[in-house]
Amino acid sequence: MSISQRQTASGRPLRIAPAWVGAATPADGADHLPVRDAVWIWSVRRYARLALWALPVAAVLYGWLTLGVDTPPGPLAVGLLAGWLATISLIALAGLLAGSRTRRCALAGLLVTLAGATMLLPLAALPEDAVLESAPLVAGHEPGLLTTAGTIAGAGMLLLGWAVFRSKLVNPADGVLLMLAAVAMGAGTYLTQPVPTVGALLLLAAGMGLAWTGGRLVPRA
Repeated sequence: MSISQRQTASGRPLRIAPAWVGAATPADGADHLPVRDAVWIWSVRRYARLALWALPVAAVLYGWLTLGVDTPPGPLAVGLLAGWLATISLIALAGLLAGSRTRRCALAGLLVTLAGATMLLPLAALPEDAVLESAPLVAGHEPGLLTTAGTIAGAGMLLLGWAVFRSKLVNPADGVLLMLAAVAMGAGTYLTQPVPTVGALLLLAAGMGLAWTGGRLVPRA
């Protein structure tokens, strides 16, 4: 089975096996990938490339929150929208890295990030001294839980950034920016300004780079 050479968005050669898109297998030379599967793969890749643009939008919303500017919907609604967009984009990023050598690291990073986001979601709307009968939450422990959830989400983004850096599929500088953003945003849960805003700016730069290079991985036609 021959291997074709193409360049990734970062300039490195990308090795693509024609069997992935319907070439004959070396066993009998007659088996092909069904057309419906090829169309499905193309649709998933196109969705993933477009969904990466949600990451810079989420970074802008998060940066707006860190500045403390009052918005008509309120900080909770803006924060939930930013988290939703970030979740969509990180799932798309892990999907694009599924065919790279760092797919296990990307999957682990995605799962850890989702775990931290799941912890942050119910805590975001609670008052500082909230006590819930349905959960072992003692008064005054809510800030500590927020810090723990932010640290877990930051660790997951750190793994995703490392996966981007080692994948050799996109620009490794975007992986470095994503790791720096993860550290700054994780530390921003217990540090004051300007650390959270710096994390938002780093995430914006990483998101723009990933969305731009990710859209060039596969030809449009």
